[in-house]
Amino acid sequence: MRIKADRQTITLSVVATLFVACAILWTVYNSAKKAHAGLVSRRAELLELKQDYLALKGSVDAVEGRKTLTNVEGIVQAVDEVFKSLGLTDKVKSVKSTGVKQVEYGTEEEAEIQVEKVSMNEMANIFYKIENAPMILTIRRTTVRTSFDDPTLLNISMTVALVKPK
Repeated sequence: MRIKADRQTITLSVVATLFVACAILWTVYNSAKKAHAGLVSRRAELLELKQDYLALKGSVDAVEGRKTLTNVEGIVQAVDEVFKSLGLTDKVKSVKSTGVKQVEYGTEEEAEIQVEKVSMNEMANIFYKIENAPMILTIRRTTVRTSFDDPTLLNISMTVALVKPK
């Protein structure tokens, strides 16, 4: 009788131990599953942030590269280089410097530019060249009117700023 009781006790102990072990393993499995789901969602967030970072880094690198390509003394020389490369220096009627502003990231020198009798294609080329110039040029304001002599030609007045980083 004693042997049967010992065997039953041992069997019950083994079954109880296995049950407790299974319960512990099930809890560990569920917590690991939740942790994995959290890490997967965090990885997705980090991948989105990586894409945003790479896009911003690309634009910053482009601006950083542009600021060191040419050494221009001022806005007048920068405008002259842009229009000279397009062959439109004879259509520029005036370039008037309107002043220099100190900003937190450097200096901005602005100029008022009057361009007369340009075609629509030449105007698009001017804007493209200013946007992609090897220096940091920004167009602040633009006014486009038709020419009095020929309605197919345009007169442009624009304010352009040259940004010189510190």
